[in-house]
Amino acid sequence: MSFPRSATPLQDVQRVLCVLAHPDDVDFSSAGTVAGWVDAGIEVAYLLVTRGDAGGFDDTPRMLMPTLREAEQRAAAAVVGVNRVEFLDGYRDGLLTATIELRRDITAAIRRFRPDRVLTNSPLRRWDRIAGPSHPDHLAAGEATTCAVYPDARNPFTFTELDLPAWTVREIWYAGGPDPDHLVDITGTYERKLKALRAHVSQTSHLEDLDGLMRQRLAATASAGGLPEGSLAEAFSVFHTA
Repeated sequence: MSFPRSATPLQDVQRVLCVLAHPDDVDFSSAGTVAGWVDAGIEVAYLLVTRGDAGGFDDTPRMLMPTLREAEQRAAAAVVGVNRVEFLDGYRDGLLTATIELRRDITAAIRRFRPDRVLTNSPLRRWDRIAGPSHPDHLAAGEATTCAVYPDARNPFTFTELDLPAWTVREIWYAGGPDPDHLVDITGTYERKLKALRAHVSQTSHLEDLDGLMRQRLAATASAGGLPEGSLAEAFSVFHTA
């Protein structure tokens, strides 16, 4: 299963909410794009579903990991100009499912922030890259966010206990899904993306050549999408929801 062809992105977007499963998801997938949005005057906020307690590559005590990764994500967000970073409580890294409770919590965030666009993990698995993009937490976060976008957040009779007015998100962007066909040239914002990734010390410090790895991956994406040689790009699937 794959996504259909992407829609043309809306041109009048003022606010974007990025809803992702783990600290660092937004930076690996989208930080260059987010930096460009911020440069264009768009207000961007992050909502992280977990605090990444199952992450890391050393012997850091597990009890310290959530606080550590939250701090890393806030530092990374600041690099690309995002100041509003929220974390949900009660969801464990590695055990995420698209529950009604998760849909309600994401709906609450949407109704509070009132974004025109939501960026989230893909709810569809990539069979060519099952590791990374197709982590079960990513799939669950993408599915729950999609349900929160439609029908939950826009239906005034859903989750009335939140006491928040309904809100219609007009566009959704998926990161990490199969065959993404909307490319964003991030050549000019790449250095900020790299700095944001390096802020996730617990997740990237073990990589000997993070810069080389990311340049290779992003250059391949740009080349496959027909961008000029030397370009770097992030890729998404984009759909209108209203």
